[in-house]
Amino acid sequence: MEGFLQYLKDTRGELRHVAWPTQTQTIVYTILVALLSVGVSLYLGLFDFLFTTGLTRAINIFPSSYGAPAVQVQQQSVQTTPAPVAPTTQDNVLQLVPGIPSPSKTPAKK
Repeated sequence: MEGFLQYLKDTRGELRHVAWPTQTQTIVYTILVALLSVGVSLYLGLFDFLFTTGLTRAINIFPSSYGAPAVQVQQQSVQTTPAPVAPTTQDNVLQLVPGIPSPSKTPAKK
C-alpha cells in the first residue's frame, strides 16, 4: 500500500511539470481537428464517388462494344429472422447451440 501511495505522489508531482494548453489553444485545436476530419472525409468521399461512377460506366460501356449485353446489377432486400439462442441441456451436458454437441470433458485419447 505504501508503494501505491508513493506512486500517486510521484504522478501528481510529474503532472505539475506538464505544460497544459490554454483554453484558447484547446478550442482552436478542437476546431482544427474537426475541420480537418470533415475535409479528409469529403476528399475521400469525392474520390470514392468518382472511382465508383467511372468503374460503373466502364463496365456498362465495354461489354456492349464487343457484342455482349451490358451487365445490370440489381440489389434485392432480404428478410431475416433471428434464431433463438438459448443454452439447452441434454443428459446433464450443456449445449450452447442446439443440435451441436458440446466437447466432452474427458481427455482425448493419444
